[in-house]
Amino acid sequence: MGYTVVNPYNGEVLKKFTPQSNVEVAAALEEAEEFYQEQKKIAVKVRAAKLNHFGAVLLEHREELAREAALNMGKRLSEGRNEIDLCANLAVYYAEHAELLQPKPYSYGEGKTALLEYHSLGIIASVEPWNFPYSQVVRVLAPNYLIGNPVILKHAGIVAGCAELLDQLVQQAGWEKGAFKNLFISHEQVSQIIADKRVQGVALTGSEAAGRTIASAAGKSLIKSTMELGGSDVFAILDDADVKTAVMDATAARLRNAGQVCTSAKRFIVEKKIAAEFIAGIKQSFATQKMGDPLDETTELAPLSSHSAAVELQAQVDAAIENGAHVLVAGGIIEGEGNFFKPIVLTNVKPDNPAYRQEFFGPVAQVFIAEDDEQVIALANDSDFGLAGAVYSADKERAHRVASKIETGQVFINRPSGAHPELPFGGVKNSGYGREMSDLGLYEFTNQKIIVFK
Repeated sequence: MGYTVVNPYNGEVLKKFTPQSNVEVAAALEEAEEFYQEQKKIAVKVRAAKLNHFGAVLLEHREELAREAALNMGKRLSEGRNEIDLCANLAVYYAEHAELLQPKPYSYGEGKTALLEYHSLGIIASVEPWNFPYSQVVRVLAPNYLIGNPVILKHAGIVAGCAELLDQLVQQAGWEKGAFKNLFISHEQVSQIIADKRVQGVALTGSEAAGRTIASAAGKSLIKSTMELGGSDVFAILDDADVKTAVMDATAARLRNAGQVCTSAKRFIVEKKIAAEFIAGIKQSFATQKMGDPLDETTELAPLSSHSAAVELQAQVDAAIENGAHVLVAGGIIEGEGNFFKPIVLTNVKPDNPAYRQEFFGPVAQVFIAEDDEQVIALANDSDFGLAGAVYSADKERAHRVASKIETGQVFINRPSGAHPELPFGGVKNSGYGREMSDLGLYEFTNQKIIVFK
């Protein structure tokens, strides 16, 4: 596959990278295995200190990293800075929580004892997407480095510049050779890496199709895998919600990163009593977004990551309309320089419409009107996805009751979904399996070994 960086704002080819040979891949695996074996002798606190330093290095290069993301995939500078802050927080979180790897006592029988120990597994293959070119990598990298698992990265081709820069900063942070390596490789080489007996896990963030392929390869090799796949998240507005706040948050949640977020609020489900007010607000906020250069601090909506992404999204919208969807806010591809896509809001999307089951990866929202809380829940759960979601209500207990019945990995109350190192992240259904971040993310790729005493 190609590793070419094209500025999505003007189509300029910025960088081209040469794919790496099988010999280079073999050398990277050998270095990673050497790191794995050596770190068995090294105390966790040593890696924790280096992980903490890596967080500081990321912040030192915050502007450079944000600019590279803007040029690679169109992320606005403010969004890029926020992503770097998350990466630094992830590194520091794990550095400051090395105690999570301390043995956990168990008991059995008549007062007998046992200890659960956490040990490294081996090389972890990380296959990551372009939409969060740094934080998706660091979510896997930070906990595994603390454990002592080396990570080999296969990043998306369009953010090759981001991948190269991240590799350089790991080196600058003084990490050991073999701890982390970015490789510009083909899908076939990824399969070869997963099949290598030294590789003991694979983490993927990507599409359903990619998830099925990588999970199948991992299953064939009998190794652990985690999958963070697509989403069609619900944003539920109950009839006692603060509508102005809900409109503001729904707009931000759907249009963040130009709508190219797995956990975007893609389906607005609003109760009938306040539907007209909410829809009026959404129509206004979606229609007035300022589109422009992601390097311009005043830009509110940047271009999509690629021309093909814009074309695919337009085709989905056209199919939705052909199958009966109504347009609340008109938009779509803007012809000319750049991959701009004006936001769209659809309604009257019925279960027999293909759009009802699809993920729209861009600035397209769907509005559904519900009679009551039970219908909100039914609509929310009538989905093949289950990644995140949000519920808005003046009554916290009511919101909690609704949130508890939504089939998804996360639900946020009166705020849009977001990423926090302290909280586990992951989905159910076609959104994947496994968890990232928090203590759960740390334990995904450990050998949880029980030592039993007589």
